[in-house]
Amino acid sequence: MAGPAVSLVHPAPMDHPVHARLTDVTRIYPARAGQAAVHALGPLSMELRAGEFFSVVGPSGCGKSTLLDVLAGLAVPSAGTVEFEGKPVHGMVPDGVGVVFQEDASFPWLTVEDNVAFGLRRSGVEAAETRRRVDFAVDFMGLRDFRGAYPSQLSGGMRQRVCIARTLVLQPRLILLDEPFGALDQQTRLLMGDELLRLWRETSATVLLITHALDEANLLSDRIGVMSARPGCFIDIVETGWPHDRDSRLAERADFGAVTSRLWSLLRTESMRAMGQGARAK
Repeated sequence: MAGPAVSLVHPAPMDHPVHARLTDVTRIYPARAGQAAVHALGPLSMELRAGEFFSVVGPSGCGKSTLLDVLAGLAVPSAGTVEFEGKPVHGMVPDGVGVVFQEDASFPWLTVEDNVAFGLRRSGVEAAETRRRVDFAVDFMGLRDFRGAYPSQLSGGMRQRVCIARTLVLQPRLILLDEPFGALDQQTRLLMGDELLRLWRETSATVLLITHALDEANLLSDRIGVMSARPGCFIDIVETGWPHDRDSRLAERADFGAVTSRLWSLLRTESMRAMGQGARAK
């Protein structure tokens, strides 16, 4: 690759200071069209440590995605405060934060290479720098042989790689992932989890993942926040204790199953409560 070597690594501070913080955050969706207001979230407080991988699990409709939207600046909390790197977050995605959603967000009329470069070009990044970052991200995500392909020519897992690469080139220090592998089969999810762990280790970014899959949260995370039924609050935060260099082979261990069982024991009652809320809503 021409030009100087490109690094997307952000050194992780040794003392792991707080990278992002939510304090007494509440989110209430106002009443509309004959429907009552919905108290979706909180009050909830959390701290993300610099360089950690933190996952959030909880029943359907408990406010997991709302939490991510508030942290990303995509939604304004009804009460409470949000901070990223010590600065308040006010209704827009802060510099240094990258977001990947479950839905395929690639542009079907652009090639893989042009999809990955889109955000850099829109931000006016110099052409040579854009080329260096795109080359790095495309190679890192295993897309070199498909850089001229269009999304319709790729599998679902590869399209998600494109979306992750498009976030990676922006060099985020905090990566927020909202069910990015939700549409994939179990085997592909495990392999994509390996790719995500490699990305996390290489960049030293802080990662927050929203997921319904307890085994996925278990495999990927240093800590797992377990949420209650709506309005979502944390009922426990589970420290997994897994090694930093873990991969999907971790799922073969007996103690892996014990952590997943603990998560389910915490969630079972809350999931039943959420089902009752859904029945009442009908």
